[in-house]
Amino acid sequence: MQIYNTLARQKEEFLSPGSKVRMFVCGPTVYDYSHIGHARTYVVFDVVAKYLRHRGYEVFYLQNITDIDDKIIERAKQKMINPADLALEYKEAYYEDMKSLGITAVSEYAPATQYIPEIVSQVKQLIEKGIAYLIEDDGYYFDLVKFPDYGKLSGRTTQSAEDAVSRIDESIKKRNRGDFALWKFSKLEEPGWNSELGYGRPGWHIEDTAMTEKHFGFQYDLHGGAQDLIFPHHEAEIAQMESISGKKPFVKYWIHPGFLTVSGQKMSKSLGNFITIRDALKKYPAEALRMMILMAYYRSPIDYSEENLRQTEAAVNRLAEFTNRLKNIEKSLLRSSTPKLELIEKIKENFEKEMDDDFNTPKAIASLFDFVREVNPLIDERKISSEDAKKSLEMLNEFDQILSIIPKKSQEIPPEIQKLISERETIRQAKDFIHSDQLRDQIKNLGYEIEDTNYGPLVKKLASP
Repeated sequence: MQIYNTLARQKEEFLSPGSKVRMFVCGPTVYDYSHIGHARTYVVFDVVAKYLRHRGYEVFYLQNITDIDDKIIERAKQKMINPADLALEYKEAYYEDMKSLGITAVSEYAPATQYIPEIVSQVKQLIEKGIAYLIEDDGYYFDLVKFPDYGKLSGRTTQSAEDAVSRIDESIKKRNRGDFALWKFSKLEEPGWNSELGYGRPGWHIEDTAMTEKHFGFQYDLHGGAQDLIFPHHEAEIAQMESISGKKPFVKYWIHPGFLTVSGQKMSKSLGNFITIRDALKKYPAEALRMMILMAYYRSPIDYSEENLRQTEAAVNRLAEFTNRLKNIEKSLLRSSTPKLELIEKIKENFEKEMDDDFNTPKAIASLFDFVREVNPLIDERKISSEDAKKSLEMLNEFDQILSIIPKKSQEIPPEIQKLISERETIRQAKDFIHSDQLRDQIKNLGYEIEDTNYGPLVKKLASP
């Protein structure tokens, strides 16, 4: 099994001692509803964890929740509510969104505010080692001069870019431009904790290493997060933990999914293209959104568009229709003299081969549609036995435990409409577009809208006037 390791800048064989995998992924800062960029990241890691479990690993998947941060404090001021109440509201909303998306692989969510003693302990250790320094009336900062390896994950250094300063670490009194906050002193009216460090709150980076040390120790197997976290956030994590422990590497494998754009543009509220997960799910089923994400290789950019979602909605509908056909055969006890079990094993081998190659979901999903294309004609010819149907369904269910792209409920379309749709598709494939358009109009008059996609016709019941 090969995984592209950002630290090594190449694919490496995935090796974990024994059968246990300790996996950590950076979660959201809960000051607003989660957006579809979050969906891309967390669907990818949902599949990564589930596939590792499919391969027999015992995965403990820890994800942090940043529930104390300057963004939370500022948004709470705008809304004139308590920052803790704001964070709780959006944390609960995040959990709801993850459930709606079928993201169930996380073993434990870790809100930062539940790890204050561990955070204080790590900052104290860095102070004792002479790596952290105090800025009066500001807080404790990490001195990057004391960690020469800074930049080994991203290939960048503290002096190579303006964005070497994280979102909460602006101070003209810092020793080095890229030095980052470990503990920020809070004003009396701001949230904070009384500690040996003074009344304050954790820096953004320190929460992750504090909680992973508690759960995993100084070193662990796999760390994930969106590409924009590589620098400086993940560099800072490495600097903190390797400075405290003296052990390298802090994490063996680093995985970073690519960016998501909306109709070719970076998502931004100022551009009016900011789409929350819950808004997207009002228009499209979760399976279609997951399919859109997984039809792109996780390290590549992905573009969110209505056209892409209509295509993937048609794709998941086709899978649902196919599984329903197999269920009908399974119930019928139909016997066949030409079992196709070899085909089932071939598809399973192809699926696992592609997933073993750095979680290549586009090719893995393509193998499922190869199976649909090969088996559907056999169903038409009544050449699939009930036993074959059962084994096919077991295989599809096994894969869907990983991908969650097959709808559990499919749209109920009356048989007479289905017959017209099938007839029109045959005529359209024969390029008799005049006749196919006439059938489209006939179907529309019967209350159903039809749109042609790469995966076949997408059919939806028209809303009542």
